[in-house]
Order: sequence, then structure tokens, then C-alpha cells
Amino acid sequence: MTREIPAQEIIKVVKDLCIDANYNLGNDVLLAFDRAIENEKSETARDVLRELKENARIAREEKAPICQDCGLAVVFMEIGQDVHITGSDLKVAINEGVRQGYEQGYLRKSACNPITRKNTGDNTPAIIHLEIVPGDKIRIIVAPKGGGSENMSRVTMLTPAAGMEGVKDFVVNRVKESGSNPCPPTIIGIGVGGTFERSAILAKKALLRTLGERNSDPELAKIEKEILTRIKKLGIGPMGYGGTTTSLDVFLEMEPCHIASLPVAVNIQCHAARHKEAVI
Repeated sequence: MTREIPAQEIIKVVKDLCIDANYNLGNDVLLAFDRAIENEKSETARDVLRELKENARIAREEKAPICQDCGLAVVFMEIGQDVHITGSDLKVAINEGVRQGYEQGYLRKSACNPITRKNTGDNTPAIIHLEIVPGDKIRIIVAPKGGGSENMSRVTMLTPAAGMEGVKDFVVNRVKESGSNPCPPTIIGIGVGGTFERSAILAKKALLRTLGERNSDPELAKIEKEILTRIKKLGIGPMGYGGTTTSLDVFLEMEPCHIASLPVAVNIQCHAARHKEAVI
């Protein structure tokens, strides 16, 4: 049986999620800061991590953005196949929610024309990823993505002969070359397989996991931990001041690909790992 959901409800949820994501850093990240402070040997690195915790506290309590870069609005939406949206076009509703959220939340608007650099003025259009799933609900995830970490992300097409060792090397070298630019400690999303564009989406979706949550495939979970260990040895540390806390976690997602290719994407997320979700 079809369930009707008014577009106005989607607008309100998207608006609220834009603000919530920019004001309130997830508990999983705050707990990861605590663990890093306990395990980090560098006093300078520990001081930086404490400052990041304090920054998150101020943002939460004073209802202010965690970072001045409030990101492009990346919206993942799973729509139940038994849902009928009324009152407006879905993408129009999503963008209206983003417009209201960035205006009412006093969030910096960063969307601009790629060539002229003229700002669109309301942080739209959002980057929207839609998926049809069973059921009569809508799951909405808003993940504002800052420019500093996004600029350090890469997609490559390895040869099949490179194998998993080639994937590991590409990821670790990307983190090494990025240095302090993505505002570490970072979270690393990795997409392997699919096609050129699919690997990038897999990498971005990987960043939506809760810190500490391993891939359900034991072999991929082992690789996630191995890559994280290698990254810790780079010595970049929080905000590039040295130490072992260069990344808080590594998430790997993998799908089948063409027999002639090996697509790999690395999507780097800064310490302001912003994403909030709701179900209608």
C-alpha cells in the first residue's frame, strides 16, 4: 500500500539535519578523541586533540558551526518503493531544505560556479544520491563536506595486476602526500571496484559509518586495520604537528568491477566528521 509523504516534511528534516550536522559533532568522534589523547605519545598532539574537543563543546553549547567551512550539502536518501511524495518535486524539496538550513543556521554558503566562482548564494544545489529500497519510509543522511579534505581526495584506475597491495599503497601514499592539508586527524573512506564514478560514491558512503565499525567481511575488516596501522606510522599527527593520531579510522567498501580494471577512490574526511540522519 502506498504511503504519502508531504514534501514539506522532507524540507523540514533536511533543514534540521543541515544545522544539526554543523553544530553537533558525533559522539563516536568525541570518544575517538578521548582514546587518541590516552594513547598519543606526543604532548603537542595531545594538546591539539584537547583543543579539538573544546572546539566541539563550544560549537554544541553555543549553537555555532564546528568549522567556518560548513561544506557543500551532500544528501544521501533511501526512498521506500511504497512512498509517494506529494506537494513538490523531490529535488526541489531537498534543495529548499538546504537553503533554509544554511540560512537559518547561519552557516557559510560555499557553493559557486566552478569557473566564474560566483557564489550561488544559498549553498544549493545539494549533491544528491538517491536509492530506491523496499518499504514505506524515507531515510535521509546529510553529510556536509568541507573543501580542504575533499581537495585531497582522489580516484584512480589501477591495473588488475596491482591487486590489494596496490590499493593499500595508493591509499597510504595519498594520506602521506596530503600531509596537514585535510586537517587531521582524518577519517579515510575507500571505494574499490564498480566503475570510475561508483568507486567515488562507495568511498564517500564509507565515511558514514560509525567510528570503530568494521566491514562485515572479515578479510576487508583486516585490511582496514592494516591500512590504519600504516597511516599511524606516517607521523603526520593532529593538524600536522606530529604524532601517531593522523587518522581516526579507515573504512573500506568493495564491489565487483570490470575484468580489465581496478577502480580505487580515496575520500578523505577531516576531523569535523559531520553527518546526521533521520527516518520519515
